[in-house]
Amino acid sequence: MGDIWAFLLQTLTASGVAVLLLIIKAMFRDKLSPRWQFAVWGILGIILLLPAGFFGRYVLFNWPMWVEALKTALTGSYTLTQVTAPIPLPSVFPPATWWDWLYWVYLLGVLVLLGRYLFSYIRLRQVLRTSTPADGQTMARIQTTAEQYHLPTCKAVMVEGAGSAFLCGVFSPVLVLPAGPQTDDKVLLHELLHLKYRDVIWGLVICLLRCIHWCNPLLWYCADQAGNDLESLCDQRVLERLEGEERREYGRILLSMANEKYARAPGTSSASNGGKNIRQRIEAIVRFKRYPAGMALVSVCVAIILAAPLVFGTQAVNVYNEAGRLSGSADIDLSLASARTTWCTTFAGALDTYAKSLLTSSGSYRAMCAPLRQQGEIARIMHERQEEGLWPTWDTGLPIEPDQSEGYCIYNLEPAGENAYKALVALKLSGAPDGQWKENTMYMAYQQILVQKEAYRWVVTEQSGIQTVEAQEASLRWGIRELPSFVYSGIAENFRVEVCYQKTFVVDNTVQENNSSGWFFGPSTSFDTVPKPNAQFDEVTHNQWTRCIFLGSEEEKAAISHLGTSIIPLEEGEERPYLQSAGYGSGGGSSTSGEDWASMRLDPGWGPVVPMGGGGSSNAFGKDSFLLPDCYAADLYINGEKAAELTLRLQEGGAQ
Repeated sequence: MGDIWAFLLQTLTASGVAVLLLIIKAMFRDKLSPRWQFAVWGILGIILLLPAGFFGRYVLFNWPMWVEALKTALTGSYTLTQVTAPIPLPSVFPPATWWDWLYWVYLLGVLVLLGRYLFSYIRLRQVLRTSTPADGQTMARIQTTAEQYHLPTCKAVMVEGAGSAFLCGVFSPVLVLPAGPQTDDKVLLHELLHLKYRDVIWGLVICLLRCIHWCNPLLWYCADQAGNDLESLCDQRVLERLEGEERREYGRILLSMANEKYARAPGTSSASNGGKNIRQRIEAIVRFKRYPAGMALVSVCVAIILAAPLVFGTQAVNVYNEAGRLSGSADIDLSLASARTTWCTTFAGALDTYAKSLLTSSGSYRAMCAPLRQQGEIARIMHERQEEGLWPTWDTGLPIEPDQSEGYCIYNLEPAGENAYKALVALKLSGAPDGQWKENTMYMAYQQILVQKEAYRWVVTEQSGIQTVEAQEASLRWGIRELPSFVYSGIAENFRVEVCYQKTFVVDNTVQENNSSGWFFGPSTSFDTVPKPNAQFDEVTHNQWTRCIFLGSEEEKAAISHLGTSIIPLEEGEERPYLQSAGYGSGGGSSTSGEDWASMRLDPGWGPVVPMGGGGSSNAFGKDSFLLPDCYAADLYINGEKAAELTLRLQEGGAQ
């Protein structure tokens, strides 16, 4: 915790779990043993020792969203609160705001309380060093009790004014006995059981958590209850070793301690822990019974069922985006706070979220996958539009609304360094940007983007502005020839032979809709525009087509009436395979291995660019999905005869 907001997130997260545990403990108070009643506090301990909001998760309530919204309202900041450690860490910078000063006040309180506890422990240890060692008779009774119940022993001293026996220290424990009347053997048994199970350590942990959360009264109350449950557990262990009248006598001994003023110091354990707490322990003793063996399994199951969702938390997958529930500005800030805390945990999820922010013009969706440095600008634009009476959207840069029913596709995704990928996002527009619609034409918008990891979030940054292009009607998934491609080329016989290669990466966003006509026509489908921040790519399609570009003179061109090409992907160093013939009458075709061949007669006046065959295939996304062909083996046919064998190599510069 490095600022007051991180502490607030940590202590609120723990408080929510504390309330739940108190309710559940009350429900099972008469049903499960003191062992379970104390052990269940371990769940709260884990929550307190885990950084809140780790990996974008929250516990019970979306505390990160509300902390971010409060921080924005009070400071105007659109940063992201992160708890890097469950303990307070001093800032390396001097306080600059009231919130910085507030954090330093909190940090000072932690140090003061730690100092107070440490001083009281040191003073107690000094008293014990000068105290009288227990006499031989007392040590004999301690040894007898330890041998009877197979327990360890330690040094014992007599202290004037001690209200009751207690154990002090972890590494060099000392059993402290009040000077005067003999301490009952059952009290000795209680303290020796503390020694055996090293319960002093739990007391130190509770003390440390008190200091860290000194300004949270709920957690102080839980610390008191955990300490009392620890003593009840030790009572349970004592009762399991006693029989009949001895158990009732043990209860009467505890009652005699109800008015003791002794307050347990850090690093100690004692059978006496205050009148009110002892009364609660007496009630537990009254309920004492030897629990059936099966109850231990039930206790473990209940604890696991509780611990699993609380420890692992919940990943936010949806963004608060309900305009009108709050006043305009507060609604925007809460939506953006929700977006910042809804992390994109995969690069596919970040790309999906970014594309859908373009489809829906949603500033909240953009904030989900935007770097932190862009959050303030997104908020500024949304607030300005809200003040102008417009729907508070994000300025996508699109010249016209996209066709949401067609969705989007990610093209040419490839690694761009460690935890970074570059790609092209493509959408179909709902019409012509200039209003001049043409038949059999689709209007595309595309943009170069970079997706990379920022701490634990995947974020997207724009590498170019939105560009538009006219294209022939085609499927987004199966490639748009007018969009950038990886180009492989080679020159022979006055022709440059090129293979244009594209990959499209698909997240399945198909949604089936229920409609009355579905029984006859089948269920209709639509595109889901809600982001999937944890998405994985479901499919990768490989699309390629060949073209020949004539480089010769008009006289040489006039002599050519027929053209053919045959290609196949080739690994570097691989022996050149046999290629399908593309001479007269061979037609054309393709295979899923990437092989493609075509033969065509040229019309008089044919242009310098001759489109040839094309094909594609698809497969599930995997570790090899980013690989590109090393090269292509190609045969060029002119006027029905093989004119050249080529090796087509990838042009520099990537997709173009």
